[in-house]
Amino acid sequence: MTDLVIRALDDSSADLFHTMPDPLALGERHRRTRYRPDWQRVALRDGRTVARAAWWARPEDAEPLLINWFDVAEGEQEAGAALLRTAPWQTPELELDLPAGWRDDPHLRAAADIRAAAARRAGYAPLVERFVYRWTPDRGLPERPGRLVFTAEPDDGVFYDLLRRIHSGTLDAHARRTIERHGVDRAAQEDLDIFHWFPSPREWWRVARTPEGEPVGIHIPARNPSGPCVGFIGVVPDQRGHGYAYDLLADCTHFLAGQGARFIAAATDQGNLPMAAHFTTAGYPVVCERVNYWATPDGR
Repeated sequence: MTDLVIRALDDSSADLFHTMPDPLALGERHRRTRYRPDWQRVALRDGRTVARAAWWARPEDAEPLLINWFDVAEGEQEAGAALLRTAPWQTPELELDLPAGWRDDPHLRAAADIRAAAARRAGYAPLVERFVYRWTPDRGLPERPGRLVFTAEPDDGVFYDLLRRIHSGTLDAHARRTIERHGVDRAAQEDLDIFHWFPSPREWWRVARTPEGEPVGIHIPARNPSGPCVGFIGVVPDQRGHGYAYDLLADCTHFLAGQGARFIAAATDQGNLPMAAHFTTAGYPVVCERVNYWATPDGR
């Protein structure tokens, strides 16, 4: 086997990224995603692209946030691992998007297994599997039950305190990982930092309360660099069991549609069965499945 050449791309070589077969249809999945060429890397063998990865964040960010496109040719798992290991950015998270129902198709499952093996060789371990949704106006706006009052709240401290409560007993794997290692305060602050990271107005954030004024939860209508999205849905523990997460999701959808959204992206952990059911009820079809991998400098 000939030597492997790993290289970063620029405007003149960006086409190399798109010369691989695409059995998982990642090109279609990411056709609206804008990547910086210098945050894309390929592994070449005999001039042929055998692995590729793209790192993603806001255009103005100094470093990428995560890897959200990772592709490896059959038999080139070590090339894919080397591509990640030698990158100048050691981002802890990698997302692998897969067609819905991929486990039921032997060809799709084999392609996913190749990429998963390469990610593991590079030090990334599976964290969680998620459903990825996309609402469009032809699905119709979900009915709002009218049980809650939604208001803007300028005080970050209110959101921080509610996030601390929401993370008690959370089903979210990312939050649980942070809580296990660093505590609930860190998990709440990480979410608050992400809310501020979104390039959408701070004034969009909403607190939900009962008509009597009791806090129920929060929702974050947002835009990320790819477009409108449901940034966060959360209900405090003492208000769970009433289906209020659906009320929050419905209001979030109406809010973003009112801002002119022609689509709304969203995602939830597959193990969060109540939230997955709410997305279905609200008219959000699953457009793909996602496996999130995580790596840390100490290997934990």
